[in-house]
Amino acid sequence: MRPEELENQAAYLEGLCNTLVAGAEIEREEIAEKEAFRVKIEQVCRVAISEYERKHNGVEHFPPPSVELKCFGSLSSGFATKASDMDLGLVSPLSQPQPDAAGSAIPRLIEKAFLDLGLGARLLTRTRVPIIKLCEKPPERLRLDLLEEREKWEKGIVDIDHADGVDEEEFVDVEPSHSKEATDESTEDPANSPRNISSLTGSSNEPRMPSIRQSENQSLSAYYNVAKRVLRKLGGRDITLSNCRELTEDDYAILNRVCEAFFNGLRDLELKSRLSNYQSLSFKPSPNVPSHRSLAGVYAQMEGERIVMLCETDVAIASAEDAEESTRVLLSSWKALQNQPHFGVEPLTYTKQVQLYLEKLRKLPTVQLLTLEQSQHEATTAYHARTLKILSHLRPRTDDQAEAAKNFIVDRYISGIWPSSVRIQVREFVTNASDVLDLQAVARRHKSLQLASELEKALEHQLYDHSLETDITEYVSILRGPMRKSNAQDPHYGHVIPVTRQNIDVVKRMRNIQDPSKMAVNQPRDPYRDKLEFPKNGVGVQCDINFAAHLALHNTLLLRCYSHTDPRVRPLALFIKHWAKVRGINTPYRGTLSSYGYVLMMIHYLVNVVQPFVCPNLQQLGPPPPPEGMSPAGLEDNIMCRGRFVGFWRDEAEILRLAQMNQLNGNRDSIGQLLRGFFEYYAQNGFMSTYPGRGYDWGRDVLSIRTPGGLLSKTEKGWTGAKTVIEYRPNAAVNSPSTDTPSAPHFSVKSPIDPPTPTIADTTAQETASPVPSKAATMTAHKNGEVKEVRHRYLFAIEDPFELDHNVARTVTHNGIVAIRDEFRRAWRIIKAAGSGNFSEELLKDAAAIKEEDEKSSYIQLLDEIHGWELFD
Repeated sequence: MRPEELENQAAYLEGLCNTLVAGAEIEREEIAEKEAFRVKIEQVCRVAISEYERKHNGVEHFPPPSVELKCFGSLSSGFATKASDMDLGLVSPLSQPQPDAAGSAIPRLIEKAFLDLGLGARLLTRTRVPIIKLCEKPPERLRLDLLEEREKWEKGIVDIDHADGVDEEEFVDVEPSHSKEATDESTEDPANSPRNISSLTGSSNEPRMPSIRQSENQSLSAYYNVAKRVLRKLGGRDITLSNCRELTEDDYAILNRVCEAFFNGLRDLELKSRLSNYQSLSFKPSPNVPSHRSLAGVYAQMEGERIVMLCETDVAIASAEDAEESTRVLLSSWKALQNQPHFGVEPLTYTKQVQLYLEKLRKLPTVQLLTLEQSQHEATTAYHARTLKILSHLRPRTDDQAEAAKNFIVDRYISGIWPSSVRIQVREFVTNASDVLDLQAVARRHKSLQLASELEKALEHQLYDHSLETDITEYVSILRGPMRKSNAQDPHYGHVIPVTRQNIDVVKRMRNIQDPSKMAVNQPRDPYRDKLEFPKNGVGVQCDINFAAHLALHNTLLLRCYSHTDPRVRPLALFIKHWAKVRGINTPYRGTLSSYGYVLMMIHYLVNVVQPFVCPNLQQLGPPPPPEGMSPAGLEDNIMCRGRFVGFWRDEAEILRLAQMNQLNGNRDSIGQLLRGFFEYYAQNGFMSTYPGRGYDWGRDVLSIRTPGGLLSKTEKGWTGAKTVIEYRPNAAVNSPSTDTPSAPHFSVKSPIDPPTPTIADTTAQETASPVPSKAATMTAHKNGEVKEVRHRYLFAIEDPFELDHNVARTVTHNGIVAIRDEFRRAWRIIKAAGSGNFSEELLKDAAAIKEEDEKSSYIQLLDEIHGWELFD
């Protein structure tokens, strides 16, 4: 790369950063406003806790000043931007039990005190630690909803479908499904039936067969999910790559019984009969040969055989001739695999083979047409386009069957429409039509009826302005009205919803309204958006109150000390935080990374990658860890906190003094040069162009800013596969904080699904650890508290500076890491192009704005598709 290109790239980034920081930096007035609110609510907390301690714990002289709301996070670390929310940690060292202890009444007590003042307050209990979300000026509707939610809690009413706010620990990827069976009608989940939980053990010592039954309208995939839940509730686990060497004979016994129950509960008798003829699914004991199975493998066998049954039906449509022969070979290989006699010797390998063949079957164009279904909330245009793509690989089986093939295609398209109400209307339209309709006309009718249904839902929920309701109601009638054959010689627009001189004005006005399909009522339920969600603007100061912020306060001070080491650190961190935000990759509960994670990525780069370094390693310059086994009682708070070593060089005044004298580093690179290197480091893992060493290896490396060199391996940390931890947290001691009841203990147990993750004992926490409870205890724990599975992912690994067993990036899912890495590669591509004067793409282009523009364009295209371009009389 030529020197002038490097200069141009650095200058481009320098200019962006200077402009951004000038506009994004938080104003002093905003900081003062937030501080005034903090002081106000701190006083509320002091009064509430002091009164509680006097009345219920008998502490007559409880000192209110001992209760503090300490600011941590970006506002305190120096990395805050405009409109940053305030993070506060409630500290009450004299309270027993501590506010963050399991069963403590203080979180609910504080929530009620805020609500009584007219503030908007909501306690989130399913987050990693209890948090109160608070806003200064809630809209009246939100305030009443929050009061109603509090009242429900006091009465012991638990809404299991309620999101309970942002739960970043339970985020899961939702794979798109093209099955409508599970969504057209509600089905009972047999896994929720008590008999399925107890039937394996019963009263005798002899194991029993669990009972699972596929209901009438339940898809095979939904039925498989039921079986997985039953397996978990029975204390079993399926075979995975991470646990295959650990499973005992008892584990296999439970797994095999659930697999057999899963098979026995199949509703399709023909499918069940065919499968039972295969040796791998006969469930008859074989002498001297293991018959171990995986639940995932049995499901794949069921799904694959269902597809084979469809392939063997006589239909009027087929693939190309050469593809037909390969299909016959594939079906023959599938059947041979099912009859493999030694399937149970290596069940994981066998499962992988079955899944591989299943994927091959699913990719057959004929199969894709035979199983064609519109997934829930899939756009009609996307469903139609998917159908056309499948048809491009198919042909009539014979020339004489051309007409039959067309009819079959239309029938398959209609049969796959979701929801059933629209499917019935489209079917009636085709049945009553005087002309023979092609797929284009049927799809256009589908689109008009679906749009009408979405508009009606939006009107029902009053999502449009009242002034638009008359027009929208009239437009719905137009969409449901008769189609007309076009007079224009355009084969694409054979039948359309006519635009006439009488309705043209209404149709034009509809082009300016919001797309109803993007409104919440017509979208999948978002567990992170509900009626209790705070608006982003117009509610005054917003903050989160954390009841376990002790380590977070040390983390914040560490980041603040790093910001003091060099004046370039702060603008660099602000730039990266803004970039991640506008590109939509900084939302942990949606599977990406928190802003804190991006700041740690920048610090790692400035400490360990840049040569010479910009920041010294403050943890290496701090005091050494205390000798192992030494009691934490005699150690200072700046050495140990809750069993964690928190030592680092924390003399802010001295760090600032040395930094101002340029004595902390010898690096004189510009901000633009540093940003260029940052994006290069994370965008590729080849050799760097301006610094020694290679780029970051996302698959193997763990970022560890405490460690010399800044990197550990995932193998070294034991972070090589996802792990599930089952946690039980009791509810607050009572529903009403006014009752004096001793708090219940908290226990955390490792799931049997995965091997344990090493943890460091918390020697000062009020929570008490318990050994693994009995299955009965686990199953009934939810009656007095909450049991949840917390998924620890290591696709991206950032070690917390103090909680060494905590992966800051554990919320990052598969889709999340793909998005993050794609954005780094996109940024690096744009930066390289800027070196040669190519500025055709914006580095900081708002991804949300692009999405909004695309959605508006798609809506206009849909209207054009429905109405065509002809004006009728």
